[in-house]
Amino acid sequence: MSQLRRASAELIGTFWLVFGGCGSAVFAAAFPEVGIGLLGVSFAFGLTVLTMAYSIGHISGCHLNPAVTIGLWAGGRFPTKDILSYIIAQIAGAILAAGALYLIASGKADYDLAVKGLAANGFGAASPGGYSLNSGIAIEIILTFGFLMIILGSTDSRAPAGFAPIAIGLGLTLIHLISIPITNTSVNPARSTGPALIQGGVALQQLWMFWVAPLIGGVLGGLTYRALAAEETAIKPAITGEPAR
Repeated sequence: MSQLRRASAELIGTFWLVFGGCGSAVFAAAFPEVGIGLLGVSFAFGLTVLTMAYSIGHISGCHLNPAVTIGLWAGGRFPTKDILSYIIAQIAGAILAAGALYLIASGKADYDLAVKGLAANGFGAASPGGYSLNSGIAIEIILTFGFLMIILGSTDSRAPAGFAPIAIGLGLTLIHLISIPITNTSVNPARSTGPALIQGGVALQQLWMFWVAPLIGGVLGGLTYRALAAEETAIKPAITGEPAR
């Protein structure tokens, strides 16, 4: 599989993640009387990853997230030469999705980007629950670490075959159930970058944390699983493993 095709799959997959997950928060979370709430938004993010893992996992590995790409590299599951193209594609997909969300949301007469935003991440005054920078850093590192453990464990050649997307999708759902009140949940620098670039302001000023913390968590998760599974030599070519060639 060519690098261009794999990167293109990552772009499309990340677009789907941001459009579906952030879109559920922007359009449906508090919709009058029938809003899906935080539970619905959490499931929306999980479903985007689950559906894309089955759809493009055999093409690109379905990372959709720079922290996952770096974590898989740290875990010995992804080649260094492909990191940059994946991350560029993921960021591009997230920006396109955020732009599409803004285009649609701005079609409503009372929509105000500065007030309603695009489900951007934040801490302090920008945290949904008013949590501090330290709280945000801690939760993003811990949950990204856990996410990488789920990804690497469920795609291990010794794990039951075919179930990795379900474990990963439900894992991301759980992550959102825990942390939406704290940071609006990132664990994904691309997901944070798209809305922040369109929304600007505080979201853009605080974006650095949503790169630093998830990348630290991703590397720690990758290194930890690699140490735990030191006997493992087989590498799966699909579903968040090393991409098929």
